[in-house]
Amino acid sequence: MVEKQKFQSEELQDLSCLYEITKALASAINLSDCLEKIMHTLADLKAMDNGTITIINPLTGKLEIEVAHGLTTEGKRLGQYVLGEGITGRVVATGEPIIVPNIAEEPLFLNRTGARRSATHKNKSFLCVPIRDKQQIIGSLSVDRMYKDGLNHQADADLRFLIVLSGLIAQTTRRIQTVNREQERLRLENMKLKRELSEKNSINYIIGNSSRMQEVYDMVHRVVNSNATVLLRGESGTGKTLVAKSLHYNSQRQEKPFVVVNCSALPETLLESELFGHEKGAFTGATERRIGRFEQAEGGTIFLDEIGEISPSVQIKLLHVVQERNFQRLGSTQTIACDVRLVAATNKDLELAVKERNFREDLYYRLNVFPIYMPPLRERRTDILLLAEYFLEKYAKENKKKINRISTSAIDMLVQYHWPGNVRELQNCMERAVLICDDESIKGAHLPPTLQIADAGKLNLQSLAGSVENFEKELIIESLKVHNGNQTKTASALSTSLRIINYKIHQYNIDPKKFKISTK
Repeated sequence: MVEKQKFQSEELQDLSCLYEITKALASAINLSDCLEKIMHTLADLKAMDNGTITIINPLTGKLEIEVAHGLTTEGKRLGQYVLGEGITGRVVATGEPIIVPNIAEEPLFLNRTGARRSATHKNKSFLCVPIRDKQQIIGSLSVDRMYKDGLNHQADADLRFLIVLSGLIAQTTRRIQTVNREQERLRLENMKLKRELSEKNSINYIIGNSSRMQEVYDMVHRVVNSNATVLLRGESGTGKTLVAKSLHYNSQRQEKPFVVVNCSALPETLLESELFGHEKGAFTGATERRIGRFEQAEGGTIFLDEIGEISPSVQIKLLHVVQERNFQRLGSTQTIACDVRLVAATNKDLELAVKERNFREDLYYRLNVFPIYMPPLRERRTDILLLAEYFLEKYAKENKKKINRISTSAIDMLVQYHWPGNVRELQNCMERAVLICDDESIKGAHLPPTLQIADAGKLNLQSLAGSVENFEKELIIESLKVHNGNQTKTASALSTSLRIINYKIHQYNIDPKKFKISTK
């Protein structure tokens, strides 16, 4: 009768302990904190000391201590085992639980952590069970326990209890790791979306107030929320990619992918695979299935840059996608539905390409539903200074330089240049100027030689005297700007007299009042 009551008491104790543990597991967010609580519970309710969980490190293949009740940091560091090494390593290698009746008398017990050197551990037993996640063993759970009458049915019951507990730990570990992976995926996706939705992707942050750009803004706003195919026309470097991003990130598809394909960067065979994907074995080198860009862009926008460069065979397949809204991967007969907004861009004369039979006429009309023409920079000269100042601020900040403005002579050179490379050329020009500038302002000498040659053709540099006069005038204007129009300070800065500065100001028809900044 006494034995029966003792057995029932032990069962209630196990149930109570499992209840506390399952509560901790159910609410667990941080794996290490959760496992620490379990080890404390085992010590408090089951008198199981030195509770330890080891996990296989996937990089080294070694068993390493994840959590150990009452163990120092140094002890955890030392507690590493090769599979099959010691009691713990053998349990993980074989997948079979082990009971060691007396730790002190077991030669296989390595005690690397140094936790069991004291006399209090002399008659303790060691129980170790594998932690199995489905069919894979990922680690072990071990405890020390004192049995007054030696090993008995209680030891077997404890072993069964630990096997049940190891299964719960495996499930919780998998759940928390899955949640952590999902949270990390969402975090990275959120960061990506924030970057993509940053200022540079908003139509409001395309630089330009000219009448030609106002026409572009108006066209973008008219088509942004429709599903109509947009064809961006214009010279290279005019900002077609930026407008394509604006069409996506200001539309109802903004939370879906924006996928860019440069059609001129890939040969015909690779481009077809890149756009539509392929099945394993579809061609030599196709060792696995590949998802194409149209599938990746599902629900979002695909931007086909340099559309005028695609081959006739790819044109046929693209026409089918635009018309039927479905496609097939290379090497497959399965038809895949396609909900994608198409934006294309080209700097080629497509009408001439159609006339010369280099571009399909039916595809041309399918793409040319809503054309937007991007003006070259030489046709929007009022935007040049705005763009130059924007790039100056951007690259000065990136390179940690204190450059506040662009000099008058440099502005003249920028405005007079014809910009065959458009905005992209201006961007590169300003980046170069910032890198070589050591002053507080960008001067003509900091600009590329191509701009200086153009400027020389505009200025009256027929004589040495003329060149000196232009340089002298620029120096005086720059100094007046720095000293708020103060002629005395300007004379001092240029190491000359106030009388000479006054004379030069009248000679070059300079108005110092223009450079005074009001403090009212």
